[in-house]
Formats: sequence, C-alpha cells, structure tokens
Amino acid sequence: QIIVDDDDSKVWSLYDAGPRSIRCPLIFLPPVSGTADVFFQQILALTGWGYRVIALQYPVYWDHLEFCDGFRKLLDHLQLDKVHLFGASLGGFLAQKFAEYTHKSPRVQSLILCNAFSDTSIFNQTWTANSFWLMPAFMLKKIVLGNFASGPLDPEMADGIDFMVDRLESLGQSELASRLTLNCQNSYVEPHKIRDIPVTIMDVFDQSALSTEAKEEMYKLYPNGRRAHLKTGGNFPYLCRSAEVNLYIQIHLLQFHGTRYAAIDPSMVSAEELEVQKISLHSSSEQEEQ
Repeated sequence: QIIVDDDDSKVWSLYDAGPRSIRCPLIFLPPVSGTADVFFQQILALTGWGYRVIALQYPVYWDHLEFCDGFRKLLDHLQLDKVHLFGASLGGFLAQKFAEYTHKSPRVQSLILCNAFSDTSIFNQTWTANSFWLMPAFMLKKIVLGNFASGPLDPEMADGIDFMVDRLESLGQSELASRLTLNCQNSYVEPHKIRDIPVTIMDVFDQSALSTEAKEEMYKLYPNGRRAHLKTGGNFPYLCRSAEVNLYIQIHLLQFHGTRYAAIDPSMVSAEELEVQKISLHSSSEQEEQ
C-alpha cells in the first residue's frame, strides 16, 4: 500500500509481480466494482511468462483530474517513466484520460481497453453524478449490480460474477461513490491528444454493460487500433475468459519486445520469437494497407 498524496487517507493498493528490472510494466486498472485482485488470472499467467505486471486499486478521487494527478505521483514514486495500461470499463476510461492528461510529456506507451468507453454520457447518469456521495452503500451496490449479467450463464461466467460480487462487497461507501462519480461525471476523451499511442480495443459479443453505440464510438475514436473480439465473456472476460484475454495481451505487447518499452524479461524472449514477431507485424501492416 502506497500513499503519494498529501492526504494520508488516499492509499493506493497494488500487486507488483514479475521482474523488477523491467522499467515499462503493464498496469491493470479495475472497473467500478473491482479491486486489484480481480486481475489475479493475468498476474499469475503473465508473470509466469516473464512479464512485470502491476494491478492497482485506486483510492477515493472525486474527479478525473485529481485521479490523473495521483496516478502520475504513483508512477513517480515507483520510478516508472513509461507504462502500458490495461483498463477495464471505468479503468479503461481512466487510462485514456491519463494518457490525455500526460500527452505533453507522455507516460503511457500503449493502451489495452477492455469493455471501455470514451464518453461518460452513455450512462445517462451525468445529472446524478454529483449525488452519489450522499447515497448509502447498499444503494450504490444496487446500482452497480444492475449492470451485472443475469439469466443462465456458463460456470466460468457465473464464477466470475460471484467473484466480482464478493469484491464489490469489500468496497466501502466512499470508494464506491467516488468510482460511480468518476464513471458518470460529464467527461469525454479527446482523441487528438492520444492518437499516436498503440491501442488494442478488447470487447465481447455477448451481453455486457456497454451499448453497441459505445463500442462503435470506440472504433471511430481509434481507427488504427487493433481489435480483440471475444465471442463471450460478459463484463469480466479477464476472469471468465482469461486464457483468451492473456493471449490478446501478449499479442499486444509483442510489438515492444526487444525495445526499451518491453514489459517482458528479455531472457524470456527467444530470437525465434522476435523473428516471428517481426514477420507477423510486417504481414499485419501489409493487410491493413490493402
């Protein structure tokens, strides 16, 4: 647990796993209902392959600017000048806002946006955003649970939702209220400030809290972004479809292997892999040009 603000109550909790020699790790930002440990499947798998990953849980912040400032201080504290960000839902929105906030002296090397959005007005809650802080915890939990999938689910998805409900229970009133405020406060991403950052947009084809319009908006915003589609996975594919998600994360990070922005221990990457990577990148860029 780390405190970087003048306010001692603002505590960042994090899991930092994998080789500390890596200076450009992958950082995970959770959704409204999530804590740092919702990414345990990614931490276990990716560190096993030699990656350095950090899963975060943010303290109580009431606006995006305050969050971005706190996150920048956290990176300074960890002595990380550039990072890759994986953001889920609200985490994805905050990742984009942080990339935008630091665009003059960039801190974000790349983005993986999972079920993310670029404009908070899609939730039609901007007018209630200022009243979340007044609501009791049980009401806030009810609002969040309203977005969880219901009806018949396969066992992995049911387990994933159970796990998220459990995590949601562990959050206090102010944590939940602040996250819902960040989620619904009137704000949008300014794409021209982050156009040059490599992006992978990861989304699911089954039921999730995101509307089709919100997804389309993301594709428009990042016309050159790579797309990672999962047939199923609901709101929490990193829990219930972790093998696919981990594969997409590796594919995304491949483009940085052999550079100073690699998130993997170089000794874990063989020369053959680098060669294959060069060929696949070359062919994918050719396909895009056609």
